[in-house]
Amino acid sequence: MSHTAHIPSHRKPRQRASKSALRAGVAGGVLSTIAVAGAAGPAQAEPVTQTIEMPTITSGFSTAVAASAQATQQVALDLETQADEDAAAEKAAKTAKKAHAEAVRKAEAKKKAEAAAKAKAEAEAEERAERASRTSERTTLSASSGSSGSSDSGSSASAPSSSNVSGSAASIVAFAKAQVGDAYVSGGTGPNAWDCSGLTQAAYRTAGIDLPRVSQSQSTFGTQVSLDNLQPGDILYWGSAGSAYHVAIYIGGGEFVGAQNSSTGTVQRSMDYDRPTGAVRVL
Repeated sequence: MSHTAHIPSHRKPRQRASKSALRAGVAGGVLSTIAVAGAAGPAQAEPVTQTIEMPTITSGFSTAVAASAQATQQVALDLETQADEDAAAEKAAKTAKKAHAEAVRKAEAKKKAEAAAKAKAEAEAEERAERASRTSERTTLSASSGSSGSSDSGSSASAPSSSNVSGSAASIVAFAKAQVGDAYVSGGTGPNAWDCSGLTQAAYRTAGIDLPRVSQSQSTFGTQVSLDNLQPGDILYWGSAGSAYHVAIYIGGGEFVGAQNSSTGTVQRSMDYDRPTGAVRVL
């Protein structure tokens, strides 16, 4: 055994081959990285001058906006048109309703006028028939009285007929009878339309006598006489003396002439048709 065997050796132990290879690889990698970085450094420092073109969307967006605006305008136009149509329809409906109401009113007025004309015609026909009947009766009575002689003289004295009247009474009676068939009009004083007191006033004026204008005053103008003692020309009245509402002229034979009402006009009728309240004698 060597005398130096127990002395430690100062020589470094031999590294394993694998470790050496690992270190060599690491060192090579570092150097490679530095080389790459060195090579890439100048390229990164250069400014980017390339322009990237983005896709254009303006034209499509404008078209959509324009279409939307057009649609909105069309809706507004449609609403305005509809409003105009509704207003026109409402106006037409009101016009039609008014025209219908006017047509109904005219039809009703026509119907009333026709009914009034028919009633008037019937009343006139009835009145004519009544006058014809009275004329026939008077003719018969006159013929009978002419053939009966003096036996009827007392009756004629108690109820004198208009044919036996003379003087002022005859003038009054003749005027009244001549107006039979004339119309009745409130406030009428002739010559073809009368009210009751207008007729009596006009009849008495032919005899030179001025009567008051109204029935109330005429019913007290003169002497009150009994209805059983009448003479032609006496004024008959209906209602109380001083507040009479109607007057007529007694013409003899139990009959009177008076302007009755708008339906019958001026008529000649029997006192039994409408019995008066009283009478006054002016002559």
